[in-house]
Amino acid sequence: MTPAALADLLHAVAVDVLTERGLDTAALPDEVTVERPRNPEHGDYATNLALRSAKKAGVKPADLAGWLAERLESTDGVAAAEVAGPGFLNLRLAADAQAGIVAEILALGPAYGHGDALTGQAVNLEFVSANPTGPIHLGGTRWAAVGDALGRVLEAQGAAVTREYYVNDAGAQIDRFAESLIAAAEGRPVPENGYGGAYVAEVAQRVVEVERGVLDQPEPEKLAAFKRLGVAVMLGEMRESLDSFGTHFDVWSSELALHASGAVERSVQTLKDDGALYHADNAWWLRSTDHGDDKDRVVIKSDGTPAYIAGDIAYYRDKRSRGADLAIYMLGADHHGYIHRLKAVAAAFGDDPARVEVLIGQLVNLLRDGEPVKMSKRAGTIITLEDLVDAVGVDAARYTLTRSSVDQVLDIDLDLISRRTNENPVFYVQYAHARLSALARNAADLGVTAADPDLALLAEPREGDLIRTLGEFPRVLASAAALREPHRVARFLEELAGAYHRFYDTCRVLPQGDETPGPLHTARLALCGATRTVLASGLGLLGVSAPERM
Repeated sequence: MTPAALADLLHAVAVDVLTERGLDTAALPDEVTVERPRNPEHGDYATNLALRSAKKAGVKPADLAGWLAERLESTDGVAAAEVAGPGFLNLRLAADAQAGIVAEILALGPAYGHGDALTGQAVNLEFVSANPTGPIHLGGTRWAAVGDALGRVLEAQGAAVTREYYVNDAGAQIDRFAESLIAAAEGRPVPENGYGGAYVAEVAQRVVEVERGVLDQPEPEKLAAFKRLGVAVMLGEMRESLDSFGTHFDVWSSELALHASGAVERSVQTLKDDGALYHADNAWWLRSTDHGDDKDRVVIKSDGTPAYIAGDIAYYRDKRSRGADLAIYMLGADHHGYIHRLKAVAAAFGDDPARVEVLIGQLVNLLRDGEPVKMSKRAGTIITLEDLVDAVGVDAARYTLTRSSVDQVLDIDLDLISRRTNENPVFYVQYAHARLSALARNAADLGVTAADPDLALLAEPREGDLIRTLGEFPRVLASAAALREPHRVARFLEELAGAYHRFYDTCRVLPQGDETPGPLHTARLALCGATRTVLASGLGLLGVSAPERM
């Protein structure tokens, strides 16, 4: 019996109890809260259902809790129900009911924990979207890990997710990048406000090799060639880096293409025609203050040129035209202002602003021996995705970047996540899976199988703790998707790994010596198989491997 199934049972029992006493069942909450007590001595689960419902029902919380406890103790699957404090209920499940979680995992396999809360919803998930003017830095690397994991979590709840990269290949930063490439190719110093680092010279050399004689072209043609080819080379490198990191995009959208196709002009004209923009001071403005912005935003400047937000307007319209029900933007720490203006864009097109969500990610710092890691040799002023992967590997990088809320500045201790010890969270979780895989191999060698297990035999405290931890997985996935917080999956995996290690140290799974395999061995092996399935599934949702040997 999972927590969700127990919550349904509690609601059904409460309906019966209130009805029998002529009390209004509308007093019951829509959702029943079921939690695991911090102190195992208080039971397997606890609920505040009586406290939440008693006043509306017109009775004392302790009385309602007592009525519920009496009925629950005569209900299949519940071994004991006790009233605690002013009206809490502490519950203990029967071993066979609790072990139903194991049976469900074995039946569903990797699908266990998945839900349908987002079925039928098309989500456009835009993340990374780093300017194609240099290698992907640590902030972009964090989004590469978190964004990809979020996409997987949303899909596990039934959403149809389109992973999208918005290429900012228009504007002043591209001009500065091209000018920096030309300077490098001609052996001149980096221009003021230009781009430095060894990679600039590398990209410039590749442009010169691709288009012979480019340096001899007139300045406008030369600048255009370096813009076009330099961006193409940089994007190729970025794609290769992301692919090697296990992050793949379904769509790469070009800002330049939006302008060249006329999409920006058409989108802005639509908003003008609809009265969604207003004209003042010879410019066109978006009423973004209506949606919490600190000031209205200029869309068309007084000189007639589009402001940056004009591209955002066309891009949002493009996403909606491709069927997106929800547009999630994952942006850097300096983009807080975009939350309100992007919601204002949605409202300008007549959409509910809730169709837009903006997630803001904080900075990442690399530390070694407690000191900041020096700059990248290739990028010059930043640490790149490749630098991190070279230092610790893809798995450790992805897991570490995903296991903390993006609201927090993240300090990564390179020494810690390189260790093969239980202090290293990714090792701790992966080792649990490898240990389970070794156990499965040993069981096969001994001829022990998990076929037709009598799961009611799993009555030891450590067995129960492990089973109840497994039972939390559906709820964790649901909340991770609803709150857009994939780090909840990582923290759950660490809890599960700990529950397994404690179980394994206490409960012997395989027979020893001449001992004949018995029903308890079979049941425990089934529990181990269920644990292995959930660990692999959770790691997969984070884009991290589940090794069978370490």
